[in-house]
Amino acid sequence: MMTMSGKKTIVVTGIGVFTSIGCNRTDFWNSLISGKSGIKRIRAFDPDGHLSQIASEVSSFNPEDYISRKQARRMARVSQLASCAAIEAVKDAGLDLEKENLARVGCVIGSAAGDYANIEEQHDRFQQKGPGSVNPLAIPKIIPNMPAANAAIVLGIHGPNLAIATACATGACSIGTALGILREGRADVMLAGGTESTITPLVVDGYGCMSVLSQRNDEPEKASRPFDADRDGFVIGEGAGVLVLETLEHAQKRGAEPLAVLKGFGMTADAYNIVIPEPDGKWAAAAIEDALRDAEVNPEDIGYINAHGTSTKVNDKIETIAIHRAFGDRKIPVSSNKSMIGHTLGAAGAIEAAATVLTVHHGILPPTINYETKDPECDLDVVPNEAREANIDVAISNAFGFGGQNGALVFSKV
Repeated sequence: MMTMSGKKTIVVTGIGVFTSIGCNRTDFWNSLISGKSGIKRIRAFDPDGHLSQIASEVSSFNPEDYISRKQARRMARVSQLASCAAIEAVKDAGLDLEKENLARVGCVIGSAAGDYANIEEQHDRFQQKGPGSVNPLAIPKIIPNMPAANAAIVLGIHGPNLAIATACATGACSIGTALGILREGRADVMLAGGTESTITPLVVDGYGCMSVLSQRNDEPEKASRPFDADRDGFVIGEGAGVLVLETLEHAQKRGAEPLAVLKGFGMTADAYNIVIPEPDGKWAAAAIEDALRDAEVNPEDIGYINAHGTSTKVNDKIETIAIHRAFGDRKIPVSSNKSMIGHTLGAAGAIEAAATVLTVHHGILPPTINYETKDPECDLDVVPNEAREANIDVAISNAFGFGGQNGALVFSKV
């Protein structure tokens, strides 16, 4: 099946997610629509003395439920999460890889930061013990393409394999890149998404010193409050999200039931500042408009926006401006999953894309929790605190990152 412009129709047939509120599609979705927060005091290390002492950790994750102990030991946690999310996505899609041409099954999984835990540990070891003391697997663990490479290794897939790094837009840009590969006919199936695990002393202190993290340490579950007037920063999170994307023709041949159609992708660069978004929202809006054109839909077709919604003063304000630039004064429902799972950095765009797919599929809008005080500069319908039923035909998911990286994905009903 082709679109009016001759583009192949690409569908989502499976979802693999590992988050603080659920480690499979069903648990994740049920937690989202119930407004469950996964944010707690940091357990990965002793956070005493840090400005921010809270995080959204995947506490129930055991990689050996999916891969062998030997495989797990050779991977950093960021790769473990990616590989297991890919396995879960394949299972969710009912995809039998033994029946596939494995040269036509590929993988695009990125990370914004990579394996800081291993870098910090091995640096300390080298400083203490000197040359000859570093773990031989240290370098293979930290190479940025390893989440995608390891996912391919455990699944035995040989198609296009690469890693995208566009800061907090990584997950969305990975999915958009996979969309292009499928449209070009270079693969039949692509696993696409993002992964992150950087809850380490150095990273938490680094973000803390940038004054971008919430310091609501006494109320972790209430700390992430996108678009609320009293927001004071984001909460760092970890996790992974992987979608199974395939051509509609391929899905129909194997009898798969798609969850949604991936209709379009847009991407721009602010070219303004390494951390501050362009204040007029011009280029974020341009990414949204680019995605709409690629999807061959009009702004008035969009019935829901899954916001980047970080819970920082600047980002939420500028995203609001960008939404108004792209959609005018229409009160489109907008919600931020980060209110529950924190900011999973390179995984965010993928996990939130998964949430957008499920929003379209189920006809339920996840809430933005912790919304208590309206901010006049964020005059949006943020679906406050409670999920809402809605018949959504087309939705968009925003993802913006340091360096001015902007990505937007459009999904529709099948």
